[in-house]
Amino acid sequence: MAAAVSFRRCCLWKNSRSLSAPLRGNSTGHRALWRGFRSSVTRPDGHTWDRGEAPENQDYCLQLVRSRDYEGLVCSLLFPEEARRSSLALRAFNVELAQVKDSVSQKTIGLIRMQFWKTAVEEMYRDEPPKQPVSAELWRAVRKHHLTKSWLLRIIREREKDLEDRAYRNLSELETYSENTQSSLLYLLLEAVGIKDVHADHAASHIGKAQGIVTCLRATPYHCSRRRVYLPMDLCLQHGVSQEQFLRFSREQSVRDVVFDIASQAHAHLQHARSFRHNVPPHAAPAFLHTVSLEDYLQRLRRVDFDVFHPSLQKRNPLLAIRLVWRREVYGPYLSVRVGRCSWRSRYSGEGEWALPGDYGCVYVCNDVDVPSLFLGL
Repeated sequence: MAAAVSFRRCCLWKNSRSLSAPLRGNSTGHRALWRGFRSSVTRPDGHTWDRGEAPENQDYCLQLVRSRDYEGLVCSLLFPEEARRSSLALRAFNVELAQVKDSVSQKTIGLIRMQFWKTAVEEMYRDEPPKQPVSAELWRAVRKHHLTKSWLLRIIREREKDLEDRAYRNLSELETYSENTQSSLLYLLLEAVGIKDVHADHAASHIGKAQGIVTCLRATPYHCSRRRVYLPMDLCLQHGVSQEQFLRFSREQSVRDVVFDIASQAHAHLQHARSFRHNVPPHAAPAFLHTVSLEDYLQRLRRVDFDVFHPSLQKRNPLLAIRLVWRREVYGPYLSVRVGRCSWRSRYSGEGEWALPGDYGCVYVCNDVDVPSLFLGL
């Protein structure tokens, strides 16, 4: 239903005011979050690790996610204490698989590494994990939260198929890849916070698809610099755009139209996810924190008129961590707000669009206890 609504008429993005104190990677707030996580991990016997006693396996996962998935790191720091370490383990597992494609020179080597992870997952469920940091941490998460093995294996299988190194034939193929990777990771994160609910899973499915599409867009400049284009071929043909135009970092209108169509589909999936706001259990909120970064990128992409090669899109938003903490700590889990009406002009938006809560420039109307709405961007 929501997917069929024109993106041009129901765009939920808006301009945001600039804040005078951007958050940097070495800021006091970020260091405090980092120290809080390092000092709050529990031992297997139930006692708490002191700050200097954190296991080497945990340190490895922390550094891996910190270097490769900064947004995932911040989201994990905001998980409930009992699920933080497991969240880091799952994200480290995802990073390990994601970097295989770019770190091998031959497909055969990539297949060998994927087979290692398939075997590792099977051994984890026999309580015989291999002596590898991520495997050890993931095994701990599996035992603690009884994670579903099929989701882990589905991520591996889909990443393995992606080693073919070819463009997606259509948007549906990109969505299938996103469902099998990003959505599966969200299902596991929901299990880590103790949520097994059909409405939460349905929302996670759409958020995962949106995340996969946004990731494809964000990685386009990097891929093009390596003479690769993975954007759906059917949309390129529809707008008369060749791969060579992307490889030349073209900013022509036809290229922007391709990006617009892809971004519109990501936006439609976020709209679908929001439609479940009244049915998603409140404790599922931390698993959906990544929607903040998705909204942030799509907003910035709209501001540069869907120029995917614009330099500003290659920089990390220094305010993103603030927005994540704001949504998680200031307005949740006890406070939510209804959307307020705002008007702004844009080529790709109608007049008098609806503003999102918890973001800059919104008109807050009332306070409600509605955690899922808050974290789903409503």
